[in-house]
Amino acid sequence: MGLKDSLQQILSRLGGTTPAGTDLAYKEGDVPISKTSLPVDPIQLGVLEAKLGYTFRNRSLLINALLHRSHIHVTGQDREQSNERLEFLGDAVLGLVVNEKLYHKFPERSEGDLTKMKSLLVCGVRLSEVAVNFDLGVHIRMSRSEAATGGRQRSSILADTTEALIGAVYLDGGLAPAAAMIERVVLSGSDKILARRSLRNYKSRLQEMIQARFKTPPRYKVMEVTGPDHDRVFKVSVKINGASMGEGEGRNKKSAEQNAAREALARIEKDPKLLEDTES
Repeated sequence: MGLKDSLQQILSRLGGTTPAGTDLAYKEGDVPISKTSLPVDPIQLGVLEAKLGYTFRNRSLLINALLHRSHIHVTGQDREQSNERLEFLGDAVLGLVVNEKLYHKFPERSEGDLTKMKSLLVCGVRLSEVAVNFDLGVHIRMSRSEAATGGRQRSSILADTTEALIGAVYLDGGLAPAAAMIERVVLSGSDKILARRSLRNYKSRLQEMIQARFKTPPRYKVMEVTGPDHDRVFKVSVKINGASMGEGEGRNKKSAEQNAAREALARIEKDPKLLEDTES
């Protein structure tokens, strides 16, 4: 399956919206945000475009990318009108672009190595850092209650909105402008990012993510220790707000905790809504 076919399959799941630069018709009316009457400051949109280094032809896509579901809930709109669909698309485009960059930059690396490198570059912690770098939080449209509880600094919201912006650029201009934006905004300084030990440390990454959101660290507990004294195996669980999020085994407590944190990160990055369940 070619690149174009793969992206078109993704688009079909989003309801048929098609990016510029393909031979499929693009209809502005496909963008659900046009149904909203929420006021938008064009000056602020221009400021954000300058930060991204991209000017939208269809600004309703940009508006949509900034619309958090909490705002949709308050205004009584359908959840599909939030930025979650663009986030879904942006995640796919981001993965494609980063994979291609790594594939060409590191021809000697194995599939496993490339997968780990990609994970470091597109993980939630990294994307939230990207968002902080260009002060994305002030541009996100969310409910007052969400903002009052620190929503504009919440790493998961910042990371999700970054992906939504990538999806919006892709739909507005095609793959080339989206790739250029990713190169400029996400992959800038990637060599230093890949060398950072804190990103390779699963416990550090998980603690940074959870501490920023809940102001309390993950809790680790040894569930069992098996084997003779000279060959012990530790089994550890990690909990977030009392909810079990991952388990890991290792020859010592430290390595078991790392493996538990790795499993928790993988689950959260696959389904960020797991953290929302721990808030209720």
